Amino acid sequence: MAVPARRTSKAKKNKRRTHFKLEVPGMTACPNCGASKLSHRVCPECGQYKGETVVEAKA
Repeated sequence: MAVPARRTSKAKKNKRRTHFKLEVPGMTACPNCGASKLSHRVCPECGQYKGETVVEAKA
């Protein structure tokens, strides 16, 4: 099995790891109330999805 000849430096290691980060979920505005919600999900504020009331709104 191969063994590295030299230790990987911090700079080299960190350059490789630049893509390991959290991504922000795809938020969209609700067409009914304008609140931000996850796409393809029921709006938590008004309870609508694709123009139909699916869930009762929060009090």
